[in-house]
Order: sequence, then structure tokens, then C-alpha cells
Amino acid sequence: MRKPRRTLITAIAALGALTSVAACGGGSDSAGSGSGSTGGTYTFWDPYPQFDASSAWGKLVAKCGTDAGVTVKRTAYDTTDLGNKALLAAQQGNAPDVMLVDNPVVSTLVEAGILNKTSDLGLDTASIQKNIIGAGTIDGASYGVPIGANTLALYYNKKVLSAAKVDPASVKDWASLTAALKKVRAAGKKGITFSAINTEEGSFQFLPWFWGAGGDLTKLNSAKGVAALTLWKDWVDEGYAPKDVLQNTQTTSWQEFATGEYAFGENGTWQLGNAEKAGFGYGVLSIPAQNGGSAPVPTGGEFVTVPVQKDTGRYDVSKKIVTCLTNSANLLATDTTLAYVAPTAAVQSEQVKADPALKPWIDAVASARGRTSGGLGTKYPVISQPMWTAVQSAVSGAKSPQEALDTAQSAAGKGTS
Repeated sequence: MRKPRRTLITAIAALGALTSVAACGGGSDSAGSGSGSTGGTYTFWDPYPQFDASSAWGKLVAKCGTDAGVTVKRTAYDTTDLGNKALLAAQQGNAPDVMLVDNPVVSTLVEAGILNKTSDLGLDTASIQKNIIGAGTIDGASYGVPIGANTLALYYNKKVLSAAKVDPASVKDWASLTAALKKVRAAGKKGITFSAINTEEGSFQFLPWFWGAGGDLTKLNSAKGVAALTLWKDWVDEGYAPKDVLQNTQTTSWQEFATGEYAFGENGTWQLGNAEKAGFGYGVLSIPAQNGGSAPVPTGGEFVTVPVQKDTGRYDVSKKIVTCLTNSANLLATDTTLAYVAPTAAVQSEQVKADPALKPWIDAVASARGRTSGGLGTKYPVISQPMWTAVQSAVSGAKSPQEALDTAQSAAGKGTS
């Protein structure tokens, strides 16, 4: 068994593939004050700097602390910083009491030995959808409670498709989607926009096509993986997708779609609010698999976790805070605010009653996969980085799709061996 410090250093290196490495200050007062069931201050970290203390989310966090008989000191970090700060804080012995983290980071934190099992804390996850809890499950044990999930689909512009005489219902596989893009271009409009940037966002957006071809993340350079990468390259080469997909984040890709000039935009649940403000009629389609049907899509979203503490007497209150944040009433309220699909069928049903437009997203989440699921765990970041690098190489024309994925598989193999 590796020594704890070595484990943390290894985990930090792995996490660097998922998030940008940021310098960490000299620690925090995460241990707070007070121990046991009542009183004191408990620390809570989340990746929502856009929500201040006066927001619905900020108020809920504070209320959950009050209900548990304590004061919650909340600190919000950018998603790219939170994982590394968590690892470094644990190394320094001052991890927060409760922490909300992006789901692919959970396995890295578990490998570092800094998260408690939900079963050890007595947290009930029985009602959580299996594929959603799976993103935070390692060796059969879950290490957090998902607060919600999001994923990807294809937004489409009704006016653009109508002008090109394309029926959205005709888009059932890659061939019919490509045929639709050809018609759109012939009608003088733009085809599809997505993010192929050289970060985890690029991998996240590529996965539906990779999985939709039957690709296996442990065999990046299979014929199925090559087919997916060839599809994207051909779209750019034919002018069906813009060359700036290589620099597009999911945000800038959305901004392109929101101009009203594109027929399709691959993006997520979190853009629903912006879609309503776009000023044109839109619809949502599942991303098609190569030969028909819906492609598996990756689950996004965060898990509420309880880091390991020297003072185990703090866990009872931490459990109360987690339970409060993830009860059905609060999931319904916060997932609406965060544009998430709830992780339980009961709350999903209430969401659809309130907003029927969520139905295709709930269907997509139901068939989604965790990026670290299937036993990949901390191997995923080591695979993802070569994969997004291959996308960049092939789409830019620097290498053929086969050559790019051969290089990626070689790098991933060395990193996971």
C-alpha cells in the first residue's frame, strides 16, 4: 500500500488532466470550531461562485446548517480549482466538512483516501438512479450523494431546418444527420457547432459520438473510435462545422448557436434558460448513434461528499447537512435553479410536471454513462487527455484520425499500465 503522501501526489497529478492546476494558499480554517452534534462552524466547499449568499442556493446551504444546529461557512471555487484545493487541503489536514465536487473527480479523491463511504455515514442512496450514482461508485461503494445530473443533446433551430426542408424527426443516425447538414449548407445556412477544445470539455462533447460508434475507452484506436473522429473531421472539412470548434468551449459554442445561423448545436441541459431567451424557435434531439437510436451520453453534475476528518465526531452533523441538501423538496428547488435533472425518479416526475421541456433531457440522463464508470475510476483522466489531444490533431489536419488515435492509445496505455 502506498504511503498517504505519495497517494495524494499521484492523485493530484491525475486530477491535473481534468482540471487546470491552480496554486493553493496556506490552508483554511476548515476544521472550524466545535465538535459533536450541536454548535460550532462547519465548512462547505462548492463549485458555484456564481451564487452568492443572497442566492437561493446560498440561502439553502445556510439553512441546512441552521437546521443541523450549526453555522455553515461556505466557500465557492471555480470547478477547475476545487479538486486540487481539496487534495491539497487534505494533505494539510484541513479538508472541509462537506464538499460538492464534479463527478469524475470523486474517484481521484477516493484514491487519495480522503472521502468517506456513504454507507459508513449511514447516508441512504437507494432511490438514486444507478447510472447517476455509478459516477461516484468505486469497487461497489458510493462516496457521495449526487445533487443532480446534466448531459448533452442536440439543440436545433426550427427556422433554419424548415428553410432547408429538413424534418427534425428524420435525424435518426449519422448518415441522416450528415444529409441534413448538407441540405442546410445548400440553403445558405450553417450546420452544426460543438466544442472540440483541448480540455475535458472537448472529451465530454466527443464521448457521445465515440460511444455512439461503439467505442471503448480502453481501446481508443479501434475502428469504432476512428469512425467517430472521422465524422467530426469530415464535418469540418466539408464546412458543415466551423473550424473554430477547436477553440470552442461549450459556452462559446452555445454563443454561435444562439446567433440563429446554425441548424444544430451540441450542448447541455444548463443552456435551457438561454435557449428560451435566444429569440428563435428551438427543439431538442437525442444525439444519434452511428447506426440509429440514441447514443450514450456522459453524465455531468456534482456529488455532495464528506471528506475524512480527524475528529470523527463531526460526521453526524455533516450527514445532516448532506441529507438536507439532497432531500426531495430541496432537490426539486435547487435542480430547477441549477438546470439539473434530479437523480431520483420521484423528483424527475415533479420536474416534468413543472416544465415539460425537461422530458427529453430526463430521457437522455436515464441512458447516460459516468465517465469514470465501468471500473475506469482514476484511469479516466489518463485516457481523456490523449483523447482530446487526438481530436485536436485529427480535426486540424495534423494527423489522420487513425494516426491521432494510435498516438492517443499509446499514451493512455502507458499512463494506465
